[in-house]
Amino acid sequence: MHRTLIDVDALRELGRRARLIDCRAGLRDPGYGRQAYEQGHIPGAQHGDLDRDFAAPPGPGGRHPLPDRATLAERFAAWGVSDEDQLVFYDDAGGAFAGRGWWLARWCGHAAAAVLDGGLNAWPEALTTASTVPERGNFSLRPPLTRIVGVADIETNTAALTLIDARAQRRFDGLEEPIDPVAGHIPGALCRPFQGNLDAAGCFLPAPQLRERFADLADNPVCYCGSGVTAAHNVLAMRLAGFDEPALYPGSWSEWINDPQRPIAP
Repeated sequence: MHRTLIDVDALRELGRRARLIDCRAGLRDPGYGRQAYEQGHIPGAQHGDLDRDFAAPPGPGGRHPLPDRATLAERFAAWGVSDEDQLVFYDDAGGAFAGRGWWLARWCGHAAAAVLDGGLNAWPEALTTASTVPERGNFSLRPPLTRIVGVADIETNTAALTLIDARAQRRFDGLEEPIDPVAGHIPGALCRPFQGNLDAAGCFLPAPQLRERFADLADNPVCYCGSGVTAAHNVLAMRLAGFDEPALYPGSWSEWINDPQRPIAP
């Protein structure tokens, strides 16, 4: 069973025993993922849409609130996933979106979930444009394998938490904000951009390097980002580093700024 990462060789060995989900997405181009999937994907993969499948509609809870668990479980079953299957998520962005799929599978209680290390760029064989409708799986909801922290928890317990922001340093510093209407970060947070978890080839760094990257953030860590998507990348990286799984703040910055009474920094 693969619970964090899987490489191409291991994926090829699994063959049809693996259920692949193509998670390619564009935060500023909602149609990109489907278009990219239709132009070519790993054989057997289903397309998981960030906005339609992996999030509820935007609102007070942020740009990508968590979907309903039962609805998500139904979607996994429709993709042909059964409780005993190995789920593999991939994208073309270093795991930025595949990490969300991985985290959501764990949120549904599915332990056999992994991100394809290196993503689509690591796949050495031909892609296909063929789309198949799989036989329905028996995917069922089980107790979550993840932890969630809500906005009220952060408002009342900020000093007791180690907030880890996965956005780029310039967004964290409030120097630019290409997506949300307010720039800055939650006071007290520390910036660890998710891109820093990767090497030049877009694969995750070795565990010792990841452990060094997060060594000072092990006390009550809570991962967040713009809308709870790339925060999952840091959750995965900390798991790879050998730490206990940190909590995720799903609403993240896009929820935090919806109430003007909440403080922001800088």
